[in-house]
Amino acid sequence: MSNKLFDVEKFAAVARRAVAEGIVLLKNDDNALPLKKGAKIALFGRSQFNYYKSGTGSGGMVNTAYVVGVREALESDDRFSLNAKLKDTYDEWIKDHPYELGEGWAAEPWFQEEMPISADFAKEISEESDVAIVLIGRTAGEDQDNSNKQGSYLLTDDEREILKNVTAAFKQTVVLLNVGNIIDMKWVEEYNPSAVAYIWQGGQEGGNGALDVLSGDVNPSGRLTDTIARDITDYPSDANFGGEKCNIQQEDIYVGYRYFETFAKEKVLYPFGFGLSYTTFSIEAKKFEGEDDKGYFTVTVTNTGKRKGQQVVQVYVSKPQGDLGNPVRELIAFGKTKELEPGESQDLQFTFTSYQLSSFDDSGVTGHKNAYVLQEGEYTFYVGDNVRCEEIAGVYSAAETRVAKQLSEALAPVVDFERMKPVPQEDGTFKVSYEPVPKATIDGDDIRKTNMPQELTGNKSGLKLLDVFDNRCTMEEFISQLSNEELFCIVRGEGMSSPKVTPGCGGAFGGVTDSLLEKGIPVACCTDGPSGIRMDCGKKAFAMPNGACLASGWNLELSEELYNWEGLEVRKNKVDVLLGPGMNIHRHPLNGRNFEYFSEDPYVTGKNAIAQLKGMHKYGVTGTIKHFALNTQETGRHTVEHVASARAIREIYLKGFEMAVKEGGAHAVMTTYGSVNGYYTSSSYDLVTRILREEWGFDGIVMTDWWAKGGKSYHGDNSNMAAIVRAQNDLYMVTGNAELNTNKDNLEESIKTGDITREELQRCAANICKFIMNKPVFARYIDRDNDIDKKLAEEADDEELAFDKMVLCDVDETGIATINPADINTGRNSTTMFTVSFKERGDYKLKMTVRANATSELAQIPLSIFRDKLLVKMITLTGEDSDWQTIEVPFDACAMTFFMKFYFAQDGMEIKDIKFELVKSREEEFRLMFARMGEE
Repeated sequence: MSNKLFDVEKFAAVARRAVAEGIVLLKNDDNALPLKKGAKIALFGRSQFNYYKSGTGSGGMVNTAYVVGVREALESDDRFSLNAKLKDTYDEWIKDHPYELGEGWAAEPWFQEEMPISADFAKEISEESDVAIVLIGRTAGEDQDNSNKQGSYLLTDDEREILKNVTAAFKQTVVLLNVGNIIDMKWVEEYNPSAVAYIWQGGQEGGNGALDVLSGDVNPSGRLTDTIARDITDYPSDANFGGEKCNIQQEDIYVGYRYFETFAKEKVLYPFGFGLSYTTFSIEAKKFEGEDDKGYFTVTVTNTGKRKGQQVVQVYVSKPQGDLGNPVRELIAFGKTKELEPGESQDLQFTFTSYQLSSFDDSGVTGHKNAYVLQEGEYTFYVGDNVRCEEIAGVYSAAETRVAKQLSEALAPVVDFERMKPVPQEDGTFKVSYEPVPKATIDGDDIRKTNMPQELTGNKSGLKLLDVFDNRCTMEEFISQLSNEELFCIVRGEGMSSPKVTPGCGGAFGGVTDSLLEKGIPVACCTDGPSGIRMDCGKKAFAMPNGACLASGWNLELSEELYNWEGLEVRKNKVDVLLGPGMNIHRHPLNGRNFEYFSEDPYVTGKNAIAQLKGMHKYGVTGTIKHFALNTQETGRHTVEHVASARAIREIYLKGFEMAVKEGGAHAVMTTYGSVNGYYTSSSYDLVTRILREEWGFDGIVMTDWWAKGGKSYHGDNSNMAAIVRAQNDLYMVTGNAELNTNKDNLEESIKTGDITREELQRCAANICKFIMNKPVFARYIDRDNDIDKKLAEEADDEELAFDKMVLCDVDETGIATINPADINTGRNSTTMFTVSFKERGDYKLKMTVRANATSELAQIPLSIFRDKLLVKMITLTGEDSDWQTIEVPFDACAMTFFMKFYFAQDGMEIKDIKFELVKSREEEFRLMFARMGEE
């Protein structure tokens, strides 16, 4: 057994289990699943060749060592066999129909072309097969929403033809959905396959996790974290989704099941929390006890079937309507049993608080404006396996309306609009009505002016951050010695792929200048993301199951264990902050980033984020909870203003973040690109200071999303750092060079005009330094409490060491960088990594003078040259190439730091000289391009 601290095989085993537990079985007629031993399987669908391990963009770009898809997993299991004729037909077809990459970021195709399956061919294959499995695949991603079109939310004509012909030809057809988020499901009624399951995007172990459920090695226990309605137009957010300029949240708190269970149960195909098992369970509510502030009850779960398995228990509350109006059901607790043998029982205990039962009054209709209130009346608790459970666990009665928590007006809307509210009918149902939304009466920025920080002063100089750590001075004294220029620089994060931190990572912050380093502030590292560590240099990392998959497992202990391993890998790669978890609400099924988020429900969202944070915190690293807040669409994400009531913001869109801060110890937050109720979130004093820091007690750093805007809605500018710092958003991410102010921000000008104060800059600097001081980067810097890092370094292999011994290729003012050939390892199977940085963006070329030094004229000496993960050129010398020759390799469109890799498969190449030089400047072209990106 391995005694490694970081054991990727153990990591993989936990991930495989997480995938299996997240799979949601929606249909299983006549026990089509699990597959019978010896089954002959006909595997249909293009996704058997391009299993989608994750979505695209920053949440999915993980360079991983391997990916096991469904086909590979089935082929590796000798209990089953794949139909050879069908397999060969697909293998031939795929040669002429390669994977379509699309046009890059946000322009990838959401699906791939399917091989047509005729009725006759399906019948032919069925005659020598026992069961058909049809794989349907979709990607998803950043900067592009899904669409209500074929190949995205809807099936394509080819997919429908496959389902039509296969279900007609086979007695049993299993459909597996390798997707990032829910899709249209009306086709289930039309084609009536035997079994249907969401297998999601399971990362590199996705196919193995699916195999475990298909084979019956794992009993499916996943449950939906979203409501699947009949039509996309049935979702109450549909009428106000996808606008470029303004997105009014007219449905208010009635998101997902809160809407459907209150107003439109008949429009639901699969309710929230639904999922099937290979066995059956009884769920029985036992002891219930309610007090003024807390409640307790016990639930007994018994496996009443013939197979071992796990059950998810969900607890819902039905609140009194009162003056505010409420959904008829709200999730307040959940738990998952261990694996129960047939006949075995387990007791689960649940608690709830009065704060959980309260509702936010933003109008004062209860007599308590801007307060969470517990309205008078009965609170009925239901337990079961989905939102429509009928088992009553208990009833709590509030004799009168009382305040659970008094707050103040913050983040209220500044425009007129109406919101949804239920009206009770005589038959016990509810009708949709609308009421005016209370508007803001104060501006958060005006409150800021009355609550300015005091200047940090001291009479000492030459202090180091270590002096704060060792209690030889206070943080205030340390920060007071920083000059204005140093304060400007410390709030500017650098990236992408800064040479100052781990190769290929998203950002560097802290001691990003020589003068800050001299103060003993090390450079901390952050990088994407929710689906695993993104390192654009090509270094490998573990690809995780996506957020939708993990949340569907409803197993918080398993998620925490998985993120123990992820946290260890983060630390292994000298990354301090993972840019995740993503935890925005699935307000609408078409949000392009739903794959990396968790649910339509804020409680599920918060609990999953807490589990991931706790997992990473075990090893001293952390995650950045994002995107704060209301990032519910990718369309117009740099420009759109989200308009919502204060109640909806607090109860739905901020609740998960609040839980992550208060229960999960979150101490890194990323704001969004868009704006909310008048201000870009990066510059919203209400959001970042008043709610996050003052109300919730957050004591960490806040960073912008990459190249975000600052200021008021519709007037934002990505150079408006003054507005960002005023809100106490500590870090602008990112600029190319903090000292040169390559982003041309307005800090220096603003401190002269008084638009920003030195005290506000000091406050952000103190937040950043405190954060860094408690991260592994500082432990490594001072060489204390660093045993984990030393152990991980000892375990590093040769490829990893090549990244750690990066050679700097720094192009100077003349446009030339000379590399010492002695720094390049030309031995057999050797790798040398280079960090290529430059001040001027443009087209470059690499010039090398080389010759062969081989004993045989027949020798072949190949050199592969990579730019980040992409092969740029392969050079092969033979033993006859004994004379010096010059080789040129173009590197066009260099816009930011990148990584160059030399891989020598054989030894025998000599390098006389090597340099990197500018061919053509494209500085102005890139400046205008990035400016346009900020405007879009």
